Amino acid sequence: MLLASSSTAGGFAASNWFSVLWIVGLFAVMYFLMIRPQRQEQKQKSAMMSTLAIGDTVLTNSGFYGVVIDIQDDTVIVEFGSNRNCRIPMQKAAIAQIEKPEDAVKEQEKDKDKKSKEDKK
Repeated sequence: MLLASSSTAGGFAASNWFSVLWIVGLFAVMYFLMIRPQRQEQKQKSAMMSTLAIGDTVLTNSGFYGVVIDIQDDTVIVEFGSNRNCRIPMQKAAIAQIEKPEDAVKEQEKDKDKKSKEDKK
C-alpha cells in the first residue's frame, strides 16, 4: 500500500500530461488565430503609412476621401471636397487606405484597354 501511493505521488500521471498538452495547444491556436494576424495587419498598415506622400488620395476611417496636402510627425492635413477650402488636420491612424496618383492613372488605362477590346468584339 505504501508502495502504490508513493508511485503516483512522485510521478506525473498521464492525465496531467494531457492537461498540459491541452493548455499548450489552446495557446498555440490563440496565437495563430488572433495574435499573428493582428501583427501582420499592423505591419501592413505601418508599411502603407511609410509610403504616404503629399498629393496622395486617402480614404479615412470615417469614409471620407481627401487629398494629402501636408505631412507632419503623426498628423496629416487632408483637403476634402472640390472647393479646396475644407482642410482638416487628422492623425495618421485615421487613414484606412492610400491611393497613389500613378495607380489611378494605370487603372484608367486598363479600363480604356478593356473598353476598346470589348468594342472590337
